[in-house]
Amino acid sequence: MPATDLSQLVKAYDVRGVVPDQWDEHLAELFGAAFVEVALGDSDGIVIGHDMRPSSPGLAHAFARGAAARGADVTEIGLCSTDQLYYASGALDLPGAMFTASHNPARYNGIKMCRSGARPVGQDSGLAEIRALVERWADDGAPEPVATPGRITQRDLLEDYAGHLRGLVDLTAIRPLKVVIDAGNGMGGHTAPTVFAGLPVEVDPMYFELDGTFPNHEANPLDPANIVDLQARVRETGADVGLAFDGDADRCFVVDERGEPVSPSAITALVAARELAKAPGSAIIHNLITSWSVAEVVEENGGTPVRTRVGHSFIKGEMARTGAIFGGEHSAHYYFRDFWNADTGMLAALHVLAALGGQDGPLSRLVAAYDRYPASGEINTEVADQAGRTAAVRERYEGGQDTDIDTLDGLTVTTPDWWFNLRPSNTEPLLRLNVEARDEETVARIRDEVLALITA
Repeated sequence: MPATDLSQLVKAYDVRGVVPDQWDEHLAELFGAAFVEVALGDSDGIVIGHDMRPSSPGLAHAFARGAAARGADVTEIGLCSTDQLYYASGALDLPGAMFTASHNPARYNGIKMCRSGARPVGQDSGLAEIRALVERWADDGAPEPVATPGRITQRDLLEDYAGHLRGLVDLTAIRPLKVVIDAGNGMGGHTAPTVFAGLPVEVDPMYFELDGTFPNHEANPLDPANIVDLQARVRETGADVGLAFDGDADRCFVVDERGEPVSPSAITALVAARELAKAPGSAIIHNLITSWSVAEVVEENGGTPVRTRVGHSFIKGEMARTGAIFGGEHSAHYYFRDFWNADTGMLAALHVLAALGGQDGPLSRLVAAYDRYPASGEINTEVADQAGRTAAVRERYEGGQDTDIDTLDGLTVTTPDWWFNLRPSNTEPLLRLNVEARDEETVARIRDEVLALITA
């Protein structure tokens, strides 16, 4: 019998795969046991939550059984968003596990894990060790249960989570706003009603019914096809703003009163300015694909911009190292020091509403100050040789006048008038291209030049 290989299941930051083809409740139980061995530390228990996918409750409870068999007390918080699980990990000071596959199709599921205080678990911070234990136990049999197993109890933290968020952003004095929220049949439909209860906000709900088969559209708002319904509803109803959450509701995407998308870079800059008003001189983290405008706004507001690689473990690591008050990514992940350096799209949404409701103009006018440059958005191209095509692109631009090249994350080429980043996907045979420039014509020219080199 060949040795168990979890290389297709254990990713850089989480566990994710098709159920039951790639994993099932038996493996989930082994992951629970391994998680306790690696991540428990000085804690005596863990906290577990899950999304609305049909397979999530069974997988989450199997994980709980595995953890309890290794002596850990388990708190199950049931249905929750990923940022609600991070809240639980931070507020209870316990390691946590969230069962979700985020925006992936219904047949997928996964585990996002963290140490106490919502500190990330990734390949370099425990996930590789967890994988090795699960592989060993899958082949040789699970370890013997400890003499005194842990207890499994249930606890509802939704009200506590919502109260914590509302305590971080004051919305009591804003003008009344009409907000359309597209939950995509994901966990935003579970958390938004409680978070927005009692606020001067009229919520027009779309697809709030929890349904892990995603009957209306994929719960991935970064794909323009998945916000078409939201855009139409905002225009039809004259709403002030539209919000779209992904499946596990840790990301939030914003559209303005015209139904036009607001770039996550603009949201990052807006929230950064608000956070710097509370803590002048602080560091603000941004990944290298966010707009030039982010660093500009941070500096204009007296902060220190810190550029980092793409990915939550890098962002959270830099936030811990620098004491940054806030961090943002081009993918609509937003991280807050006041939220244990973890990402929460809901808190970012509250900041947007507070900024919008604190003045009289429309959202499009408000964000114009933060959205300064045209950009291509992320363009994915399937290639057989990621390294070879990237080398060809580098060769084309290397040595150009006023051209800077760095390899912090993929290949970034920067000139005074434009920049682009070309990154390989960690999980697929893709190259991801992002271009920004001072005018639309230059964006189109550089985009087409690089794409031609990629596909040559």
